[in-house]
Amino acid sequence: MGGAGAGGQSTRGVLAPLPWTRGSSSTWGSNQPTPESVPDGTEEPSPGEDSDLSLSAAQEGQEEVEEALTEADLDQRVDIYLSETDTLWMFDMPSALVSVEAEDAGRVLERNKIYIDICKTKSGKDHFVERMVQTLAGAAKNKEVQCETISMADKEGAAPARSQEEEECHSEAVLTSENFKQDLVIMERILMENIFQPKLAAYRQIPVLIEPEVTSDRAGTAAATEEDEEDDKEKKDEGKEGKGFTDQSVLPAVSPTPEEAAGPRLVQLWSYRCGVTSGHSVSSMAWNKVNPDLLAVGYRELDSKDQKKGLACCWSLKNPMWPERLFRCEHGVTAVDFSLANPNLLAVGTSGGSLAVYDVRGRHDTALLDSSESLNKHTGAVWQLRWVEQDRGAAGGDKKESLMCISADGRVTQWLLQQRMDCTDLLKIRRTEREKKKLPGEKEKKSEAPIVQEAAGMCFDFHPEDTDIYLAGTDEGLIYQCSCLGKEQILGTYRGHKGPVYRVAWHPCSTDIFLSCSADWSTMLWHRDSQRALLTFSSATAAVHDIMWYPKSAFIFAAVKEGRVEMWDLSVSIFNPVMSFCASPDANLTSILFAKNTDCLLLGDSLGGVGVWELPNLDTPGSDKLNALTCSTTGVTCPLLATNTMSHHVGVTSPNSPLQL
Repeated sequence: MGGAGAGGQSTRGVLAPLPWTRGSSSTWGSNQPTPESVPDGTEEPSPGEDSDLSLSAAQEGQEEVEEALTEADLDQRVDIYLSETDTLWMFDMPSALVSVEAEDAGRVLERNKIYIDICKTKSGKDHFVERMVQTLAGAAKNKEVQCETISMADKEGAAPARSQEEEECHSEAVLTSENFKQDLVIMERILMENIFQPKLAAYRQIPVLIEPEVTSDRAGTAAATEEDEEDDKEKKDEGKEGKGFTDQSVLPAVSPTPEEAAGPRLVQLWSYRCGVTSGHSVSSMAWNKVNPDLLAVGYRELDSKDQKKGLACCWSLKNPMWPERLFRCEHGVTAVDFSLANPNLLAVGTSGGSLAVYDVRGRHDTALLDSSESLNKHTGAVWQLRWVEQDRGAAGGDKKESLMCISADGRVTQWLLQQRMDCTDLLKIRRTEREKKKLPGEKEKKSEAPIVQEAAGMCFDFHPEDTDIYLAGTDEGLIYQCSCLGKEQILGTYRGHKGPVYRVAWHPCSTDIFLSCSADWSTMLWHRDSQRALLTFSSATAAVHDIMWYPKSAFIFAAVKEGRVEMWDLSVSIFNPVMSFCASPDANLTSILFAKNTDCLLLGDSLGGVGVWELPNLDTPGSDKLNALTCSTTGVTCPLLATNTMSHHVGVTSPNSPLQL
């Protein structure tokens, strides 16, 4: 506080009181003079006098010092008092525990007792539901923001729980809501795309990218090798237990031989099949005219003795495991076809002779129109139907679409769709009398009239250019060329088959050529101006159920015979098929259909499956080869049949000819 001057006298300094905050205690300090610093003749104040001094006296002394300090003032004792400022609370978090001696301890104990009683009585009661609720102690902020003060409040009470009936009604409302169904459809699309992505890429002829397997070290490689060996053992064990399993879509891929890889072959991608279609037989298939990814399939009973209801399903590439639309019919479905003018309309023919038109845009299975109220409805099975556009304008260019049908009652009908369905007969097929050879000495017998006058119509096909001309096949093995105009309905008759004709198909390029298949194990090639078959194809002793021309080649067509499918290429050979593949060992193939805009083939079987097969390495001759080859057939120029392997005139009987026409 002071120091010695030049004359040996000590001086004192005065300090102003300073605030000092430390805890909640107050401290004071004083300057005690040392014996050396007390001048002679100066009395030292007693301790009693120190306690009488106050802070105000010190402040007055400071003011005096500021005015003028004398020697006596400097030698005077000054006391300094330190006091604490007001406490500033920066954080206050109330405790979750309350002392037993606290004032509100009784209220807290009462609330805890009520909660314990509620927990004991709520078990087994419908009025309470166990739920977990998470409450936050405070509103947390993860970044600096400016906002209003967030107020928190404690609320007491229990939310009333729903009864069991209310819970069931609420769950049912959620499951049947349109938003939930739409979400399920989106999720289903995502899952199907993930599962079938490599196969869909192969179907659309898009390169499939395979991710390489990367292993970090040798240990990882060894572990992967052990897992592969275990998987192989499991597959072998499963193969022994489930012997006879023939689903090609799940079997491991077998690398073909070089000869097989070079030639045409079939590789299965997937199969349209579900539990609803099992036990039925695929009767017909048809692509949508606008959407090439939408396929309609008709199903009938597996056995004629079974009286199962028929099905008409609409399959999409987006979900090969379940149909997009499913329509149930009273009788087995025998024919389906999409409209061109209205692509949303699907016509369905049944084995009971009824017709129905469905709108595939709706999700209900009620028919838009049916023939139940028509007076001219069919009395036999409708074996085939087709939407056909025909010219109906005098000036030309005005086309109207009609629904054509051929039935087992011997009628070819044209249906008009208005407020109800009504039809007109285009043709009534009469049964022909077969001439019996007369033995020598045998008397002539009177011809007996047949019991049934009408022959059953089995199939038909309209000319690709002139839709007023069509072919009709019957159960007698005859094929009629007919016209929708004029009085003369039958223009020609083609004889050659010995059994029912299952299918006739005009050639898409050479419109004077058509194919036919029959139950007599044969497929025949015809020219419209010749009443005798030009070529007969027969490679197996089995009925040919369906045939179809390959849309990308004028020389190739496919045929199904029980469990096998055959691919014939007339530019390569007319004696043997270029490919014969057993696609369904456990079932009979019933129908065939080529995919649009891709090299794939669809095969329907008698167990309710529609297999999608890829056709790699299938040669498609160009149009220049077709135009360069010509041959003479009974005086008719037929460029299609002129192949390099033919050196004789097809259709002319010759002892050296290997063909038996």
